[in-house]
Amino acid sequence: MRYLITGGAGFIGSHLSEALLARGDQVVCIDNFNDYYDPVRKRRNIARALAHPGYTLVEADFRDAEIMDRVFAQYRPQRVAHIGAMAGPRPSMRNPALYEEVNVRGTLTILETAARYEVEGLVLASTSSVYGMSPTPWSEESPTDRPLSYYAATKKAAEVLAYTAHRQYGMPIRIVRFFTVYGPRGRPDMTPHLFVDAMVAGKSITLFNGGMGVYRDWTYVDDIVSGVVAALDAGYAFDIFNLGHSSPVQLIDFVTALERVTGLCARIVAQPLPAADPPITYARIDKATRMLGFQPCTPLEEGLARFWEWYRSEHGA
Repeated sequence: MRYLITGGAGFIGSHLSEALLARGDQVVCIDNFNDYYDPVRKRRNIARALAHPGYTLVEADFRDAEIMDRVFAQYRPQRVAHIGAMAGPRPSMRNPALYEEVNVRGTLTILETAARYEVEGLVLASTSSVYGMSPTPWSEESPTDRPLSYYAATKKAAEVLAYTAHRQYGMPIRIVRFFTVYGPRGRPDMTPHLFVDAMVAGKSITLFNGGMGVYRDWTYVDDIVSGVVAALDAGYAFDIFNLGHSSPVQLIDFVTALERVTGLCARIVAQPLPAADPPITYARIDKATRMLGFQPCTPLEEGLARFWEWYRSEHGA
């Protein structure tokens, strides 16, 4: 089976590529190596995959309809994982036009091109941020019409576009909503990396509400990838699935776990929770468990230990 993965050199996309290659599939990776963070890091992410004969890297921007048409025409992927996006609620409030351009219009380009080349199925990566301030735990039926950030709004718009593409073209589409993914190759703007950077340097870290009353449903990247692969393999015509650990951890307890794993001390500065962030994320995953066999199994400290091992190799810490 040949898969096309957008954002394939990023955090989740690079892990997904390796998982598919490991089971004998072919992967076409699309990535434009933008400057959201150092593109050299993305190239390290895919160094192992590049040595695999089933892996093809295409350096391109999925917003470019002409280039995407040529890529689909040349490689004829059977299934698509649209992972690429501009990420992060708070950064989206500083540059909303870019988020709309990438997450909405870019997604439309991928949907239209995939439909034109009659792919067998497409998985769209979405986010728990679409739930906003809806009461937790969040099921796939929880309200998603009150986003707290432009990031969440653009990802919800992408979901709506995906349904329209399915309805109009009959293209099988599964949407997966990620919950607070962490692990090796995590972006440098993500909480674990920011915290460890500060702890290694002996600097203070900002904890919203001092880490009290703020919970996140931390989900290890390998568990997320297993859910994405299951969604790619599934035969459902259209559906939405939460992919999370379903066990929220209070932020102060997360920091304590990081201290245990790293042996470093965290110097905490309390700040109010930003308006773009909900106080709790909490996935109900019974649907994904029932229909995809999704079973997240990585305990937090085990996942953090793997992250710390990668961090030290990446930074020589």
